[in-house]
Amino acid sequence: MKILAGLLEPTSGSVELDGVDIVESPAKARTIGKFLGNDFVIEASIGHVRDLPQGAKQIPAQYKGEKWANLGVNVEDAFQPIYVIPPDKSEHVRKLKSLVKTADELYLATDEDREGEAISWHLQEILQPKIPVKRLVFHEITEEAIHAALEHPRDIDENLVKAQEARRIIDRLYGYEVSPLLWKKVRPRLSAGRVQSVAVRMIVDRENERMRFRSAVYWDIRGSFVKPESGEYFYAPLVEVDGKPIPSGKDFDPNTGKLKSPGFALLDEEQVNELVGRLLWAKPYVKSLEEKPYTTRPLPPFTTSTLQQDAHRKLGFTARRTMQVAQSLYENGHITYMRTDSTNLASVAVEAARDLVRSEYGPEYLPDTPRIYTTKVKNAQEAHEAIRPAGHPFELPSKMQGVLPPDEFRLFDLIWKRTISSQMVDARMKRTTVVVDLDGCIFENVGRTREFAGYLKAYDEVTDDDSNATVAPIPTSESLIVETELPILSVGEQLRCGALEPKSHTTQPPSRFNEATLTKSLEELGIGRPSTYASIIETILARDYVYKKGNALVPTWTAMAVAKLLTSHLPTLVDYGFTAQMEEDLDAVSRGERGQLDYLRDFYHGDDKSNGDAGLKQKVTGKADEIDAREACRTQLGTPEGSDQPIFVRVGRYGPFVQQGSDETPKRASIPDTMAPDELTLDTAVGLLAQASVAEEPLGYSPETSQPVYLKVGRFGPYVQLGEPDDEDKKNASLLKGMKPEDITLEVALKLLSLPRVLGVREADGQKITVYNGRFGPYVKAGDDTRSLPSTMSPLEITLEQALELLAQPKAQKRGFGAVREPLKVLGESPVTKQPVKLFEGRYGPYVTDGTTNASLPKYTTVEDATLEMALPLLAARAAAGPPVKKKRPAKKAAGGAKKSKKKAAEE
Repeated sequence: MKILAGLLEPTSGSVELDGVDIVESPAKARTIGKFLGNDFVIEASIGHVRDLPQGAKQIPAQYKGEKWANLGVNVEDAFQPIYVIPPDKSEHVRKLKSLVKTADELYLATDEDREGEAISWHLQEILQPKIPVKRLVFHEITEEAIHAALEHPRDIDENLVKAQEARRIIDRLYGYEVSPLLWKKVRPRLSAGRVQSVAVRMIVDRENERMRFRSAVYWDIRGSFVKPESGEYFYAPLVEVDGKPIPSGKDFDPNTGKLKSPGFALLDEEQVNELVGRLLWAKPYVKSLEEKPYTTRPLPPFTTSTLQQDAHRKLGFTARRTMQVAQSLYENGHITYMRTDSTNLASVAVEAARDLVRSEYGPEYLPDTPRIYTTKVKNAQEAHEAIRPAGHPFELPSKMQGVLPPDEFRLFDLIWKRTISSQMVDARMKRTTVVVDLDGCIFENVGRTREFAGYLKAYDEVTDDDSNATVAPIPTSESLIVETELPILSVGEQLRCGALEPKSHTTQPPSRFNEATLTKSLEELGIGRPSTYASIIETILARDYVYKKGNALVPTWTAMAVAKLLTSHLPTLVDYGFTAQMEEDLDAVSRGERGQLDYLRDFYHGDDKSNGDAGLKQKVTGKADEIDAREACRTQLGTPEGSDQPIFVRVGRYGPFVQQGSDETPKRASIPDTMAPDELTLDTAVGLLAQASVAEEPLGYSPETSQPVYLKVGRFGPYVQLGEPDDEDKKNASLLKGMKPEDITLEVALKLLSLPRVLGVREADGQKITVYNGRFGPYVKAGDDTRSLPSTMSPLEITLEQALELLAQPKAQKRGFGAVREPLKVLGESPVTKQPVKLFEGRYGPYVTDGTTNASLPKYTTVEDATLEMALPLLAARAAAGPPVKKKRPAKKAAGGAKKSKKKAAEE
């Protein structure tokens, strides 16, 4: 988590400082500076000023000989951490020390959470001030809040500091003890983490459910019924046939595709068509009619988790983007602190919300008494407030539009609406259920209408910005189902059958997690903290444990292997209950209910005195000898019919592959990077092996060199190869766009391998004309003169005359100077630029552009997968990040760099 710091000092002619006030970011410091006037100047310190050493190079000389030194924690003596000042902070720490020397008082105004408290403590430890030190805390950056904090300072909360230190030590020990196992048994440079590994397990468990899933098909009928007098009509699905209910998806066993219990009317297509023929001659009537009023209650104000979920669902924001935008809103004084798991509102905030309900919506929308919300999340820290607009009265969104950047305005508007709606009256609804009898078959329609909008006037769970949503809305009990108007009907009324349409349904596997649903599940299980969810998701994506397919989080086969190893050999460390209990224990430390040292000792060395539970060290010791790397890195798909040899998925150093047979005489085939684990069925694996076996037999032999010509399939697709794999003069050539492996003959393969091909000489200047199949498509070249081939012209067939004609044409201007290029795909219109969002092939892979901003597609995303819903968040994130900064290349790699990067990889 990124934490910033700054100093406040007077700007008068005085040499001495009246006071130094430490906060966490330049933006936060600037905002506070506006409220403190000219008495203070603000200086940012940017981030943690001390941390555990990152690699052997940062370990102080006096500890290098200790066997625990690489951990950065003395596990033999009270878990004393080694704290060092990162090299990039040394100069600024010196600056802070010089400022403090001339001050009369030191104010520590970092955030009021464990990380903020720890930063304040580290600053005090480093600066060693000889002046009074005061701790300032506030939930919002408003003038009133800042002055109230100055009037009521407190001391540093040692319990919060100990809890943060314990968390940091545990994360270090977990990462440094478990990650080496993964390096040895799965693949180098992998990482394990206290919460990260559990999140990976959750995603893998869901994928395993999808792999076990067996679909089922069932049929029903959609009926249209008409009131003869008025011609009004309504639709109703078939729910019962001759006393037997029609099944729905939940009635089937997901692992077998069979009904969970008998007694359902499971119809196939033929039976449904026969039933339609029978019912068309029958006369429907209204068998029963029920109207039932009900109410829905507003949702509580946002916590960090629910804000991330709704911003993802409604605005298409990733968790990281949500937190970046929220941090900016907080630091500029527009919302309260954005890292919280509480739904509480301060009394002044409740009154501010109620005043706005009265003035903006009317007294009929205001309940008689304020609404009070109790946090239901495990391990919630109730001391904080929920996320809400800052100050009182709240700023109106209408006045902030055009003032805030687009992303900040959209998120502020969402927070404002959620806060206001939480203090509004219930929505009153009416549910009407009509049952139609048609020759003993029952059709049922449930219509819902809104009687009084209530809180939905401010915050409609279904309709707010859902046109721009990137994922389906997360169902909640408060969600408003789309209204359905029914004609006025009466029991016994005769109807006319307008149409009967047979409908086929196929059961679907459980949905993969997206960022919102993963965040929600982690929170419900009590795993991690709101402030960590964004970094957890970012880490598992960066480590290639997971990739995105649309918005879904798909595990890689590496993740499958890691989850299998940990659940088989270190099950406690990825157990949901155990990880949640760790959060509770750390909370107990923060409240002073449990000692930090006792907890660390139990976690690492074990609790031998009570129940004999093994600690982390004992759990991990000896596992390297116990774990069979071959077994840990393979998954059995099954045995093909007619064979006695099973097919396995294995994770190798260069990627996953399928294998059948012994290691001495195996059949192997690479698994395409874009193939999700649940797409790799036994039949698919058989097909991959068949393709690979074809690759082992040559298409034929080159008439010029007598070398064999093969058709191969690699991680990045099919290609042709001239020569054996170990031949020094072996040559490979990619297939042209649109070519399929089954279309490749020896003749076509030889033409591909002939590229680049010399067509002849240009008489005007004597330059050779050569045709190439380049990374970005085929082109011809004469000297420095190049032209891309049009899509209608093949590099295998182009003649010298065609090439000369192409080279004689004016060269298209380069991109950025008016060139017109044909996009791979047009995705739709950007709501920001109002221009088409187009997909292009770029130098570093496919990217999207809205005419103003370019953004690369996520790894493993194909052109076919690209949608407008995927592109808009990528473009917005790129625009928010600003133009890329070109980094200077280091002159020389530091010694021991590889070891250092492994140490970094070990941490969460």
